Amino acid sequence: MADSPAPITVALLATPDSTASTLFGFLDCLAGTRRDWSFLHGEAEATSPFRPLLVSRQVEAFTAANGVRITPDAALADCPAPQVLCITDLAVPPGEPVAQRYGAEVRWVREAHAAGALVASACSGAVLLACTGLLDGLEATSHWAYCDALQRQHPRTRWHPERGLVAAGERILMAGSGVAWHLLVLALIARFAGPQEAMRVARINLMDPGQTPPVAYASLTRGGCAADPLVARCQAWVAMNYACESPVGQMVALSGLAERTFKRRFTLATGMAPLEYVHTLRLEEAKQMLESGDAPVEAVALEVGYQDASFFGRLFRRHVGLTPAQYRRRFGPLSRRLHELQGPPPGGPSPFSSRTLPP
Repeated sequence: MADSPAPITVALLATPDSTASTLFGFLDCLAGTRRDWSFLHGEAEATSPFRPLLVSRQVEAFTAANGVRITPDAALADCPAPQVLCITDLAVPPGEPVAQRYGAEVRWVREAHAAGALVASACSGAVLLACTGLLDGLEATSHWAYCDALQRQHPRTRWHPERGLVAAGERILMAGSGVAWHLLVLALIARFAGPQEAMRVARINLMDPGQTPPVAYASLTRGGCAADPLVARCQAWVAMNYACESPVGQMVALSGLAERTFKRRFTLATGMAPLEYVHTLRLEEAKQMLESGDAPVEAVALEVGYQDASFFGRLFRRHVGLTPAQYRRRFGPLSRRLHELQGPPPGGPSPFSSRTLPP
């Protein structure tokens, strides 16, 4: 059996001015990639492709800006060479000089970037990143309240408070105000683990600035691959035969059981009646098609097994809380953006980018 690829080391810079919400939000999203989706869907235990580490000047615990106790995983001098380095937001007033206070951190960020790391900053974390000089001559973003002061302090950088995410140069990513860090962490996941994993993290954590119903993020959390071999065989068949007009009848025939016995056994194994399972599986496939493509809704309906597009639309809205067109408008741009951001990571192609997991 081939060894698993080494995890991507992500150094999360922790300082006394760090705010815990963004720092630990990054930690949770990265540590939960792949793991949480498998957990929610009853699949085999999976590990994250990321190894997030809280890194600080010293390894001793300290109290952060909002009173949360932080225990670093490593000191700057002892941190394994990271592939990604993140500077999350800092609770410092706009315009306050930080270069002298964080001289050691500034040098460490500069050295890590020179060694090939992708450097990311969220919100006011740009205050520290700008001190490295890595943004000179580039476009950048930060929280809207900081950009005027940053423009005065670092006039060689073009600051854009209106932009949620900026790719500054080859190996720098920056998020702007507030929860724009969501897009930043999703961009990092997309780049190193693939857009599908990023979409899954977005859906699990309801990462969408719009007023999207929570059920729109839902997925097939029940009905994972059954331990019952006969039922699992039927699940595999129905996933490959969306065009079949009577899928439950065909599964009954495939099982060799009486219809009532099959339905009882299927429900016991999956937690769903066979027809409910078929609809849920087809709608999950439709979601992915709406996210990633521009085929007409009628074509999507036909592709996933519904001859009547009106019925498909009503079923989709009842289960998802949005019409197919509304779902595409909500999630299509995010999916396309994540694919654009995937790109090759530092050091060559990601070992995870070509992987896909079963729905």
